[in-house]
Amino acid sequence: MPKHTIAVLEGDGIGPELIREAVKVLRAIESRSGVHFDLQYAPFGGRAYFDTGASFPEETKAVCDACDAILKGPIGLSLEDSRKIPVEEQPERGALLPLRQRYHTYANFRPVYLPPELIHFSPLRPDRIQGGIDIIMIRELVGGLYFGEKEHGETQEGLRYVKETLEYDESEIRNIVQVAFEEARKRRSILHSVHKSNVLMSSVLWNDIVFELAQHYPDVQLKHIIVDAAAAALVLNPQQFDVMVMENMFGDILSDLGGGILGSLGLMPSACVGIQKSYYEPSHGSAPDIAGKGIANPYSMIGSVALMLEKSFGMEEESRQIWNAMRQVFGAGFTTSDLRDPEGKLKIISTSDFGDRVVSALQS
Repeated sequence: MPKHTIAVLEGDGIGPELIREAVKVLRAIESRSGVHFDLQYAPFGGRAYFDTGASFPEETKAVCDACDAILKGPIGLSLEDSRKIPVEEQPERGALLPLRQRYHTYANFRPVYLPPELIHFSPLRPDRIQGGIDIIMIRELVGGLYFGEKEHGETQEGLRYVKETLEYDESEIRNIVQVAFEEARKRRSILHSVHKSNVLMSSVLWNDIVFELAQHYPDVQLKHIIVDAAAAALVLNPQQFDVMVMENMFGDILSDLGGGILGSLGLMPSACVGIQKSYYEPSHGSAPDIAGKGIANPYSMIGSVALMLEKSFGMEEESRQIWNAMRQVFGAGFTTSDLRDPEGKLKIISTSDFGDRVVSALQS
């Protein structure tokens, strides 16, 4: 029997309860596919710091090193709890960024996907999104401002200052843009390259590399768009987009806007793909204020499982089955409490009920 070893990092807040639903779905796929998933749990994030003294403990690194893929719940604590942790060990700095660096997960895929039967979740007018929304945002994940050199202190005049460096070399840009061209070729062959070349020199180099690579993809329609214009266009006419590619910070901001036009970040799973290893996580935060209440939406966590099956294990049919099963749950008139239902026609179900219904749809 084929076997895949998965490191399971439950994370903080609602993370453990979302992971439970993702594991239900994995076991359902396991029972019908003949593939065994060996799940190795390890601490990661704020809870890990309080339990072990590190937000990305050495034992967790060893588990991740030995696995085939990583399934990660959201991390992060309330402001009050975060202040109890040294700045360098707070979950985003002490766990998430080191995870990305360790496995060089340079390509972040975020589907902005809302099929026609779910457009009532979106805050956009129905006439703007007839037929639904289907965009893949591809974000460079291990370079740019977030990973550049940082400095802070006081000037000679006694003024506090901070300096952060945005840095890319051509190979980093080429790698992510090539991924985007290949993804566009699999879909509608439309690629929007997002930049800010009217201000940033980094975007001038970005555009140079994009133009060079475009010569190898004559079948892909390449469009250039400045990042602030892209933000407006996502709200005014999201259906013009198919694949979008952008640097790290632009991707962080625009992908959250993508969640906004869907109606919830709870509808945005993601894949963080490296050359040798990838990890999969919801795009949203850990929502500590609702942890343990059974009301969090597990769609993004389960969708991350679907992405893992597709991108790490080549199980494309099983991935499609998961997406279809979740559509069936929504299509049958069920939702979790976080999703917008202006007419009040949908039946609100719990986190675990949603997972159970996805499993039932898979089994049927």
